Amino acid sequence: MSTESAKPALSQEAIVAQFQQLRNEQRNLVNSLNTLEMDLREHKTVIETLEAADPERKCFRQIGGVLCERTVKEVLPQLVENKDFIAKTIQMVTNDLSKKGSELNKFKEEHNIKIRGEHLVAEGAKGDDAEDKAENRNVLVFN
Repeated sequence: MSTESAKPALSQEAIVAQFQQLRNEQRNLVNSLNTLEMDLREHKTVIETLEAADPERKCFRQIGGVLCERTVKEVLPQLVENKDFIAKTIQMVTNDLSKKGSELNKFKEEHNIKIRGEHLVAEGAKGDDAEDKAENRNVLVFN
């Protein structure tokens, strides 16, 4: 009988491990999205600055760790192209993040996974009782 009781525990462990993996993948997508959005803002700032500059003015661009001397008219189209590519990539990562969120929610529902404290965040609970319950946040409960 000990092997029979070990199988459900192993199954629960596998489910929890898979859930944690999905959450980690979602976090990685969020981190990637934040990095891309920061890069996009930087590109926009540089493009705005260079558009106001003389096209024949010298500027420097770092390519693969090497600082290269170019002119504004050479660099500006490349930056605009990179900005457009980053914007498209942001859209793709946003779609992937949405799909991963749906997958995660579906997995939670299929396996009846509840996270302690999740309802507190949704309700916006206040008071001393909420402080005691706040300590239980982000604890995985499996039924």
